[in-house]
Amino acid sequence: MNILSPSILAADCARLGEEIKLVEEAGAQYLHIDVMDGMFVPSLSFGLCVISSLRKVTDMVFDVHLMVEEPIRYVADFAKSGADIITVHLEACSDVEETLDWIHSLGRKAGISLKPSTPISAIEKYLNKIDLLLVMTVEPGFGGQKYLPASTARIREARRLIEEKHANVDIEVDGGITRDNVNVVLEAGANVIVAGSAVFNGNRTDNVKAMLETLKTYEKGGQA
Repeated sequence: MNILSPSILAADCARLGEEIKLVEEAGAQYLHIDVMDGMFVPSLSFGLCVISSLRKVTDMVFDVHLMVEEPIRYVADFAKSGADIITVHLEACSDVEETLDWIHSLGRKAGISLKPSTPISAIEKYLNKIDLLLVMTVEPGFGGQKYLPASTARIREARRLIEEKHANVDIEVDGGITRDNVNVVLEAGANVIVAGSAVFNGNRTDNVKAMLETLKTYEKGGQA
């Protein structure tokens, strides 16, 4: 199933609850929440208190992307705050397997994210430990970047690897995804689409519905 995960990094934080209701009512299934620690990436963003507060206003799936060093330190706290999927960076974990096992032990889905410079092959040995692979299509840490064209081949490689290993793993893409290029990542094999500016710039409802229409078309094996 193809899934839209609007990224609140691009939302209006002064009216975040209202923004979330708009995308939820328009049909978005997930909510992508970026957590940055100022160390793994230079920026700082949403923390535990924000996630806990948002959990009170929506039942959407919270797709939490931890861009933090040694995320195992905070996994239990994010699970408690309301995260449904917890994705950590391969590059940020000293013990990837232990971190993934800890996420699962808390009853949450586990994901691994890869920077654009990290080979897709690096996740092969963890395919039986993850529910989601997040292929970053920009350098992590900043919103509003343009899609890196080299990402398309990386998505194809990830899909091929997952199918060869008969793994039940979603492929998520994050960074520079718009209504103009979403078909490219869908054709390459992605099925969870993170969109920030493409959703929260302009009419939120129209943007979500347009993206979902494309996702549904590709879900049926057609072309938009």
